[in-house]
Amino acid sequence: MSMIAIEGMEFYSYHGCFKEEKEIGTHFLIDFYFENDTKSAEKNDDLNETVSYLDIYQFIKKEMELSSNILENVGRRIVDSILLEFDTINWVKVKIQKMNPPLGGKMKSVSFSLEEKRS
Repeated sequence: MSMIAIEGMEFYSYHGCFKEEKEIGTHFLIDFYFENDTKSAEKNDDLNETVSYLDIYQFIKKEMELSSNILENVGRRIVDSILLEFDTINWVKVKIQKMNPPLGGKMKSVSFSLEEKRS
């Protein structure tokens, strides 16, 4: 089993509980990790024998375009959509960072991580 990582994906989205967050939006960073059997692709140098990073990115982008109140909901949608679509993926982990959250103080980000293994 191999682990593939797509790190530092940047999105401008409208997630949050405050009215301003839904209207103005903010920056988000996403790291996504998954396990997939890549032995055949390694030997044959064939993209069709593994999972395309572009396909994963497109699923994450689609979920980031849908507004949510909380990051937990966004993370769950990302994990569920990818596990549903790609039956060769056995384990996923997503980390979502909301940059400069409006919490009344100076901070880089808040984040939510979700990890799930196919049962």
